[in-house]
Amino acid sequence: MSRSPRTLIALSLAAAAVFAPLAQGQTQAAAGTTQSDKLSPIDQQFMQDAGQAGATELAASKLALTHASDRQVREFAQRMIVDHTKLARNLDVLAKRHGITAPPAADTAVVGSLQNLQGAEFDKAYIEKVAVDGHRKAVELFRKESETGNDTALKAAAAKALPIISHHYEMAQQLAKTKAAS
Repeated sequence: MSRSPRTLIALSLAAAAVFAPLAQGQTQAAAGTTQSDKLSPIDQQFMQDAGQAGATELAASKLALTHASDRQVREFAQRMIVDHTKLARNLDVLAKRHGITAPPAADTAVVGSLQNLQGAEFDKAYIEKVAVDGHRKAVELFRKESETGNDTALKAAAAKALPIISHHYEMAQQLAKTKAAS
């Protein structure tokens, strides 16, 4: 199922809107809501980190659609946009339940380091920084939340997302191996 760059850009913009409630870990607690609405510091940090990871993945993958020279890198980026948009929707429901409304900020160091790269140079940096390293960190983030988080629904969402993110990490490792061999 191939999508045009225009469709993928629209998807990434929609994903940014979906991810908006996840970043910064702001909760209704700041607005004086009940104790049951508050997230523990561990869960707040997870929401902030998951929001940033997702925003970074989407921003970098959007860049890959126009900056990458390798077809496999662009296809990987397209898959990340689709899958991370779905993951963001699932987390968005939980974020809204806890009043998290601040927009996520992508990791400007990662995205900024990719913006001026093109072709094979972009491909290599994207694979290393976003595909492999980003997913390695995301696997650990979601694993930790699924095991030690305090909010039952958030733990369940992290556990449900973990196999998808782990699969992305495996795909990224295979992509890195394939590109290193060529």
